[in-house]
Amino acid sequence: MDAAEFKEKVIPLTGKLYHFARLLLKDNAEAEDTVQEIFLKLWKLRSELGGYSSLEAFAMRITRNWCLDRLKAKKPLYIENYSFGHEPFSDKDNPLRMLEKTDQTSIIRKIIQALPEQQQSVIQLRDIEGLEFDEIAEIMDMNINAVRVTLSRARSKIREHLIKIGEYGYSANQNTAR
Repeated sequence: MDAAEFKEKVIPLTGKLYHFARLLLKDNAEAEDTVQEIFLKLWKLRSELGGYSSLEAFAMRITRNWCLDRLKAKKPLYIENYSFGHEPFSDKDNPLRMLEKTDQTSIIRKIIQALPEQQQSVIQLRDIEGLEFDEIAEIMDMNINAVRVTLSRARSKIREHLIKIGEYGYSANQNTAR
């Protein structure tokens, strides 16, 4: 793989790699550093990249492993300003609707943050990044059925907590998904 092909196939993955690293590391600067390190690693492996069926899945797997290694080396951080990678509302919304969406997004983020790491990753990859189950299985080093079960459990926990919040209000559920 030459530089032009690398730019064409690898550089467009920047956003996905960054959001995934940010989910795991919970820090913008570290996520940016991680993406740079992953690109360096991929550049060094450029002659072997043609042998992978999904370059994106391979890059995401390297990112996951890199992030997990960094997390093992230090204390865990807590997500404060996680972004789903999309603007939470459009200009067409009125202020009340914008506030409702912001509150809903904040609640969902807190619920996701309280999930186990594996469930957080699977939710991120499937529901936010839009990856297929086989790609997620490759990235997470799981079989497809385990990915489906993990995703189902994560969605169930999120659903349960949203129902509780709807019935009892958010203040009664400050400990969200624990």
